Amino acid sequence: MEISVKPIGIVESDRTDFENDCWGGEESTIVLSAEFPEEALKGIEEFSHVEVVFLFDRVDPANVHMGSRHPRDNPKWPSVGVFAQRVKNRPNRIGTTICRIVGADGTRLRVNELDVISGTPVLDIKPVMTEFLPREEIRQPSWSHELMRYYWK
Repeated sequence: MEISVKPIGIVESDRTDFENDCWGGEESTIVLSAEFPEEALKGIEEFSHVEVVFLFDRVDPANVHMGSRHPRDNPKWPSVGVFAQRVKNRPNRIGTTICRIVGADGTRLRVNELDVISGTPVLDIKPVMTEFLPREEIRQPSWSHELMRYYWK
C-alpha cells in the first residue's frame, strides 16, 4: 500500500545542521503552507504544548535502519531494534517532538525545543492533552537516560 502525505508547513530556525545534543532552549517557528488560513491556529495558544510530527527529509533513504544497532553507534549501549529507539534514520523517516508553545501570529507558530533543523517539513501539529499522555509511570532502560543526558542542555 502506498501512502502520500503532504507537509502542512516548514520549520524556520537558526539551526541548519543536525546535532545529537544541546536542543534545550531552541526557539523555532512553524510556518503553515499558504493554503491554510490564519484560523487554522485559532485557539492553539490556550494549550501549553503541541506535538509536532515532521519528516527527517535530509536522511538518505539508503541510510535507513531496518534492524538493530547500537544507539548513536555507541558499543557501551545494547544493540536494539529501530523501533526501540528514536533514531532519525527510521523506515519512514517520521519524527515527533512535544514542544512548548511560545506564541502564534497568523499562520506562524513559535515553539521551544523542537529538535529539527530549519527547512524541515512539518506533517502535523496536535495540541498536547493530559488525557493522551501515559496514565501510568513511564519505564525505560538505563542506557536511554544516559543517551539523553545532554540532549536538552
